[in-house]
Amino acid sequence: MKWLTKLLNSQAASSVMYDRSLLWTVIGLITIGFVMVSSASIGLNEMHPFQYTIKEVVHYMLASVCALIVLYIPVYYWQKASFSLLVISILMLITVLIVGTSVKGAARWIPLGFMNFQPAEFTKLAFFCFLASYLARRVVEVQNSFLGFCKPMLIIIVVSILLLKQPDLGTVIVIFVVTLGILFVAVAKLWQFFAIIGSGIIAFTVLILIEPYRLKRVTAFLNPWEDQYNTGYQLTNSLMAIGNGGWWGQGLGNSVRKLGYLPEAHTDFIFAVIAEELGYIGCILILLLLFFVALKAMLIGLTSLKLKKKFSGYLACQLGIWFGFQSLVNVGVTSGLLPAKGLTLPLISYGGSSMLIMFITVAILFRIDYENRLEQNQVRARRKKVEQRANQT
Repeated sequence: MKWLTKLLNSQAASSVMYDRSLLWTVIGLITIGFVMVSSASIGLNEMHPFQYTIKEVVHYMLASVCALIVLYIPVYYWQKASFSLLVISILMLITVLIVGTSVKGAARWIPLGFMNFQPAEFTKLAFFCFLASYLARRVVEVQNSFLGFCKPMLIIIVVSILLLKQPDLGTVIVIFVVTLGILFVAVAKLWQFFAIIGSGIIAFTVLILIEPYRLKRVTAFLNPWEDQYNTGYQLTNSLMAIGNGGWWGQGLGNSVRKLGYLPEAHTDFIFAVIAEELGYIGCILILLLLFFVALKAMLIGLTSLKLKKKFSGYLACQLGIWFGFQSLVNVGVTSGLLPAKGLTLPLISYGGSSMLIMFITVAILFRIDYENRLEQNQVRARRKKVEQRANQT
């Protein structure tokens, strides 16, 4: 177990100012994503088979530039700008309802010419920054006061209403679950968990019952084969792709279901193509990489909390919960364990907005880890000087 302890310990090499295992894991996921998006989308346009591959390269270039800029921004500025980011995200959610591009009945994208930007992705990051800042300043109030607990809940309600107008229930669920998770990390009282879980269950039940298309998704999830060629079409084809993959898969590029049978094969259901081409073994390896990133984010956050850096700690923990939960939901939907939700597989699925925000998220994690290591090295240096002075006397 020594190798595992060393791998998970972000302070294993104090002279290295970044987490090498996290870096190579992220690079691996990005590479896998690029290859699988190219494979899954090659049959979507016979005249231009690499159309989505080229677009994805553009997304990577833009996201990489943004990530490099974020690496040089101290975490303090994210805390300082957290409320402004939240206001900007709310304004963007309002804007998309007015001028947004509608795709399959959902108005979630703002056309920017070179790409369509999805404000919901930015809203996740902005809200998590705001919540981390709020907890860093008022964690005692949240723990002991009903009013302190309710203030962020009011923000969640406002953001959720705007998201549901698009409609985008998936993002609402992500925000809800991450908030619940960070309250657990912040040691909120038991009644707060029951309050937020109970209200969430009631709200989601009502939202499902009042919208016929959501109810159809739930019934299709319970028995997709009952209406195989209508409401259960996407899930049944996904399940057939997974079953066809077996242990070792059909080989890279040899998926049959991606050839016009499986809708959204390069975005929300890319995991089904991965299962068919790389098999059960390939799926397990990719899942291990995804949840390794989530685990590293949590460890970085806990290290920050030990160093009394509350904002960095709460933010990193939220990013880890977000990454892990969204991966879990995407895989759950693809494999029929959860009702359909429009959530991408982080760092793998096609999508400019998702890729851009995920690159920025990873860059923030590296910045938090860098500042943790820098402070720990400074502490070690001070201790060494004290020891040297003590030995001299």
